[in-house]
Amino acid sequence: MSKGTTIKEALGKWEEKNGCKASETEEVKLFGQIPPIEKMDASLSTLAACTKLSLSTNAIEKIANLNGLKHLKILSLGRNNIKSLTGLEAVGDTLEELWISYNYIEKLKGINVLKKLKVLYMSNNSVKDWGEFQKLADLPCLEDLLFVGNPLEEKHSGEGDWRDQAAKRLGRLKKLDGVPVIREEEENED
Repeated sequence: MSKGTTIKEALGKWEEKNGCKASETEEVKLFGQIPPIEKMDASLSTLAACTKLSLSTNAIEKIANLNGLKHLKILSLGRNNIKSLTGLEAVGDTLEELWISYNYIEKLKGINVLKKLKVLYMSNNSVKDWGEFQKLADLPCLEDLLFVGNPLEEKHSGEGDWRDQAAKRLGRLKKLDGVPVIREEEENED
């Protein structure tokens, strides 16, 4: 079995291709590495200027080593093997968008640290119950949620009450699964 690409190797390739230092760049794309990245290792902490980091389409299992990313606003981790949201504390005060669709997340423990999160794309994960979904109510800035393809959404879409239930639980939501949320009180303002 071949060893995965390390973050350090991926950054080396990226710098070679882009002709600049990753540590001084705002947007760093390390998606789809061959062989895939398996660990978010300590080399990530060199990305001091990074505001947007893409690690999607790899084989990462755990969110880790984000402590040096003091300016990170957008983190893209879609299409990995991530099972939990722990490890986000270090970017809790800066992260505005988390793209984490197509993973294996069932529990939302740890999401509450993201005090500035506005956008959460977490379609096609494994969230099954409202108790977990309710943890999203701890995000004071969440406006845009993509949740389609989770067992919870599939069950309630089948029953026809998904949008109402989700919008009721997340009162600040402006967009759900790509569609604007229209609330009754807004309809009555005319």
